[in-house]
Amino acid sequence: MPATSESKARTRAFARVMGPWLVIVPGIIVMRIQDMGALISGFFENMGLLWFVGGLLLFCGLLIIAFHQYWSSPSAILISLFGWFLALRGVLLMATPQLIERGAAASMGALPIVRIGFGIVVLIGLWLTFVGWIAKPPAEDGP
Repeated sequence: MPATSESKARTRAFARVMGPWLVIVPGIIVMRIQDMGALISGFFENMGLLWFVGGLLLFCGLLIIAFHQYWSSPSAILISLFGWFLALRGVLLMATPQLIERGAAASMGALPIVRIGFGIVVLIGLWLTFVGWIAKPPAEDGP
């Protein structure tokens, strides 16, 4: 199904928010990867914080799912997939935090791979920032 002017505008709006966020937050993680072990350890010691963050991830994911289910361009697909990822991650964090904790602990033994993974996320953020803020807005469909 071809994209409508509304879907293009919504993709651009989501890209304007998600793009810079995906550059800044994962970029800081890449730069401070050595500090992440202590941060992760402290995070999983606080069950209230786990629930709050899990609920917030679920809420943000559902927000994206509700307002951006478009699959007509690479940017739209990335945004929609990100919404599903956030929702799933939020549910898992609330329902099985030990699973997420084990994954996070295991990743601390593979820091170069983690850096590459977050570096890819930064590149996605740069692309979405370009789409949202720099690229020419899509033309309107029809009169």
